Amino acid sequence: MKHAKKLIQAGKLLGVSTLLCLASNAMAKQVEVHDPVMTKEGDTYYVFSTGMGITYYESKDMKEWQLTGRVFKDEPSWAKRVAASFDGHLWAPDIYQKNGKFYLYYSVSAFGKNTSAIGVTVNETLDPKSPDYKWIDHGIVIQSVPERDNWNAIDPAIIEDDNGTPWMSFGSFWGGLKLVKLDDDMVRIAQPQEWHSISARPNTEHGPVEAPYIFKKNGYYYLFVSFDKCCQGLDSTYNVRVGRSKNVAGPYLDKEGRDLNQGGGSLVIEGNKDWAALGHNAAYTFDGKDYLVLHAYETADNGLQKLRILPMTWSDNWPVVDSKDLNKRKTKLIEK
Repeated sequence: MKHAKKLIQAGKLLGVSTLLCLASNAMAKQVEVHDPVMTKEGDTYYVFSTGMGITYYESKDMKEWQLTGRVFKDEPSWAKRVAASFDGHLWAPDIYQKNGKFYLYYSVSAFGKNTSAIGVTVNETLDPKSPDYKWIDHGIVIQSVPERDNWNAIDPAIIEDDNGTPWMSFGSFWGGLKLVKLDDDMVRIAQPQEWHSISARPNTEHGPVEAPYIFKKNGYYYLFVSFDKCCQGLDSTYNVRVGRSKNVAGPYLDKEGRDLNQGGGSLVIEGNKDWAALGHNAAYTFDGKDYLVLHAYETADNGLQKLRILPMTWSDNWPVVDSKDLNKRKTKLIEK
């Protein structure tokens, strides 16, 4: 009987412990980001996001993350020349590895205007503990000016074509999204310049499309874009669309054959009762598996933005993600 009582007491303690553990996991702080992009160096994953100086995080398993720091201690020296109202927030970065270096592209802008520019800073490593760790800013890659340009120089993303030529897609609202060839040094536009229009919504008010990201797979280039309204909490209507092409410059067509330059775009994922404003995505292959990386606003947390890394599969050579993974694939922010 004494042994039975001890077992019952132990069971109760175990039950309480389990409940406390579950409660702790439910309340664990998640990674809160806008516009996430990822890369991997060695056995460490890194996520970069919009924020003061560009915030970035590191992880060994894509589940538990630690804050690594900020890319910029001070704002880029040229930022206020481009946008007088610049407040230190650098938008929508992209990170790309080439030539034995990491190239971090970022946006300086005035909200709601195309007073914008895309810059690039370069590092040999992403590990702050390395003696080779040092960001070197190369300044402006491209700039948009109101009343001169009907496009917006924000939301950069890099893709190499089958010949190894680097291209930068970018854009938000206005006349749509663009693609421009880069020089092999990755910090300048190639000469002579080669530009292409890749997505637009000409028959909608303000042309709400942004955040292009091109991903190579299955013999296609897949152009992911974000439709509709971001950054307004639970009133946001952001959603992810896609088209594909055999040519990096397009035309990109959706499942119904509609050109993304004419408002086309097949739905990949959108909000539900638990999550709003799914968008500004990137796509990657890590360790043989494909992932869609994006931010989403959590309804239960007053619309606070959270990092989501969703497994991506394929059906008839089109990307598929499961909205159920929004609740399953939570991240956890841990202290160093």
